[in-house]
Amino acid sequence: MTDRIAAPAPAPAPVTDEPTGTGLDTLDTLREVEQRVLWLSTAIVDHANRVRPNPTGLKVGGHQASSASISSIMTALWFEHLRPEDRVSVKPHASPVLHAIEYLLGTLDEQYLTTLRAFGGLQSYPSRTKDPVPADYSTGSVGIGATAPIWGAISRRYVGAHFTPQATGRQYSLVGDAELDEGACWEAVLDPMVADLGEIVWIVDFNRQSLDRVVPVQAAERAESLFAAAGWQVITVKYGAALEELFTRPGGDALRERIDTMSNPEYQRLLRHTPDRLRELLPGTGPRAAAIGALLNGVDGVEGIENVEGIDDGRLTEAFRSLGGHDHTALRRAFRAIDDTRPTVVIAYTVKGHGLPTAGHPQNHSALLTGPQIEELAARVGVPADRPWQRFVPGTAAAELCSRAAARLLRTPEAAAQPPAVPADLGRTPTGSATTQSALGRALLDLNRAAPEAGARVVTVSPDVSSSTNLGGWVNKVGVWSTSERVDWFADDRETILHWRERPTGQHIELGIAETNLVGLLGELGATWSRWGEPLLPIGVLYDPFVTRALEPWSFGIYAGGQSILVGTPSGVTLAPEGGAHQSIITPSVGIEQPGCTTWEPAFALDTEWCLLAALGQLGRPGGTSAYLRLSTRSVDQSLAAIPTDPAARERRRRQVVAGGYALRRTPGTPDAAVVAMGALVPEALQAAERLERLGTAVDVICVTSPDLLFRAVQARRGRSDAPTWILDTLFPPDRAAPLATVLDGHPHTLAFLSGFAKGGATHLGVTEFGQSGDLASVHRSHGIDADSIVAAVLDLTD
Repeated sequence: MTDRIAAPAPAPAPVTDEPTGTGLDTLDTLREVEQRVLWLSTAIVDHANRVRPNPTGLKVGGHQASSASISSIMTALWFEHLRPEDRVSVKPHASPVLHAIEYLLGTLDEQYLTTLRAFGGLQSYPSRTKDPVPADYSTGSVGIGATAPIWGAISRRYVGAHFTPQATGRQYSLVGDAELDEGACWEAVLDPMVADLGEIVWIVDFNRQSLDRVVPVQAAERAESLFAAAGWQVITVKYGAALEELFTRPGGDALRERIDTMSNPEYQRLLRHTPDRLRELLPGTGPRAAAIGALLNGVDGVEGIENVEGIDDGRLTEAFRSLGGHDHTALRRAFRAIDDTRPTVVIAYTVKGHGLPTAGHPQNHSALLTGPQIEELAARVGVPADRPWQRFVPGTAAAELCSRAAARLLRTPEAAAQPPAVPADLGRTPTGSATTQSALGRALLDLNRAAPEAGARVVTVSPDVSSSTNLGGWVNKVGVWSTSERVDWFADDRETILHWRERPTGQHIELGIAETNLVGLLGELGATWSRWGEPLLPIGVLYDPFVTRALEPWSFGIYAGGQSILVGTPSGVTLAPEGGAHQSIITPSVGIEQPGCTTWEPAFALDTEWCLLAALGQLGRPGGTSAYLRLSTRSVDQSLAAIPTDPAARERRRRQVVAGGYALRRTPGTPDAAVVAMGALVPEALQAAERLERLGTAVDVICVTSPDLLFRAVQARRGRSDAPTWILDTLFPPDRAAPLATVLDGHPHTLAFLSGFAKGGATHLGVTEFGQSGDLASVHRSHGIDADSIVAAVLDLTD
């Protein structure tokens, strides 16, 4: 257990949230509450696995040992230190502890205690949207729940600077030490913006076990150094009072040295021994073993030690397990030392399975107590095993502590503001040649002018790619958000095109190059409507090839109620010179498959504007949805869009664009074939149609803007959803059914579901291999998505 105390920190800020009591009687009461929390969390998992009928025999699961590991810490937080303005992200496997605390506080009804992992019951992991008592943060995906309060803190500050001032509260993350292996944790910790967030407090449940084993290498020193290097305050809570007291006795310094230098596996193994065997093995074989033996057994005359009384079995067992993460005095001291001027990490040493028969065993992660062990625990805690769901008797000190905590933590519900109206059309008709990527920045500026209330709610986020994704004009207009105003040292430089004006009123947030951070923040910005009562319209921009890197945390943010727009640009092999490393293939399919999200891939600038406005109109409200826009850097002649000049016809086109697609070219009479194209390859489709016409093959061209919405419509037509279906009749009327050739700059199966509208067969063109650098024509030809390939595919279908 090699360790060192962290580097000295500045004097702690004054304590403003005194605990409910500071005397020994309160500590005894707190321990009594902790034991009931331990019992309830263990019983919740036990009932789900051993009591509740399970006719399928499928493993239910749960984590009694992981819950026991952090029961002391969570009891201390909820029953002494938390305030209503604080928020807590609970480590995933400790959800039973959270539910036990909610039950003792009176916010969770008893009926739910028997429903862990049952359909409609308590979720496997804390959830903002699915648990009967919404958690502050949804957790379950390693690293994402840990970092969420960082992005929640930024979102709260952003809302407070722009709209309604927010109460300042701490943002706690309860993190298992094995979770620190996840790179997302360090990407967040090291982001330069995080060093200013004094409300961030991570509490690491340092039990030195992962799922399968005891972690062999001590990692506390390394973690402390990394946090300290990032500007965090580091507080280490290593030993409890019982062990600290032994260290003060003659020979105690030798015992401390022995435990400090002991490997994790050896310490964990000693936890499992009987007192006699522990007494035999604890001194070890080092040069100071005799001094430790003298301390334990009362032997005189070793290293000048005399009149040592020795330690009885019960005291020895208790002391050896006395780690700081289970000692309320040590935890109280640590929480009071938190410096609210910078982020803080509290590394609290614990025993996995503390207080249970499985304590310290390397395979206790998913282990379940047996029936006799459950009865033994019930007897120790003072709860009838056949009536497990006992609150404290009214009038007792423990019941009073629960009542005071419940009153202290009572929150006033946030009244959600109505999101601003977003116009459907800004009235412009782009001309000349333009890219869908550049259309994004132009549309944001036009929205700011046409609908300033909506524009004021827009916040953009990017991982150091603002200029390369055409957000430069927007950033120049609205400024960059920061916790305080900073000097722009290049403001007087005439060669500076992108002006980096950082101030609390800015509307663009720039993070380091870490897509996980980007979408983590995006999810929390998208949750402000429900969390802080102020809706935002967040847009995150990143390179499309990296959407898959960001997908898991973004998807988890949507699951947790965050509503946002993710823009992937540039996309596909169409950015030919960039080479295969920057060419996305599967992202169109990702957009179709992501729940809670609508995906669009527009072909023209005005299509982009209309889709963006439609997506913005779905944010910041109950029942709202997120969106993914896949954009391109390919410059396209905007006259090919053939935008109707008549207002009614223009609105009809807009509705079709937003609904999933439109007929860009209808050949007179019955077509011989139809080409269905999406995004950057629409010009090739139109060129192929003209060539086929000259060859005597009449071709319709359908421009798909959202394969996602079209697939939903197909499902609805078969009774699988309630999505509107009118767009299918518009695009594929039965009297124009013909062979289909689909083409896109992505995997061909994205549009393969449209084969059902083909009469006479279908061919699907797209990208199925990694690309390489080259000119556009060569790359398109190489993947078989150029005009020649489309012509050949249609001729094969119609010959």
